[in-house]
Amino acid sequence: QVQLVESGGGSVQAGGSLRLSCAASGYTYSRSIMGWFRQAPGKEREGVAAIYTRGGRTYYADSVKGRFTISQNNAKTTVYLQMNSLKPEDTAMYYCAASPRVFDDPLQRGASEWNYWGQGTQVTISS
Repeated sequence: QVQLVESGGGSVQAGGSLRLSCAASGYTYSRSIMGWFRQAPGKEREGVAAIYTRGGRTYYADSVKGRFTISQNNAKTTVYLQMNSLKPEDTAMYYCAASPRVFDDPLQRGASEWNYWGQGTQVTISS
């Protein structure tokens, strides 16, 4: 079993930065890939960024490219999402997810294809 615990959310003004963390426990093989998703009120959940824990290949949504960076610690137990130049449209609940699978297009996969989810952390950006 894998447990994911997010932290680092909060409220900042537009142009500011936040760093989200996702602490993972459980079998390493169960989290071949880890990702960040977000869901704003009234909108569908969307993939933001993902990283393969082996090799470190990363993926980003077009809306965050150049502003967000996903990374992991050396022990591969924590995944980070550094968010810079934040915009009001980045306001959402951010969720960490993990899967033992290998996806060609991880950010396009539905929630049911990611096996494990955290409880989420709220990010609010004011203009």
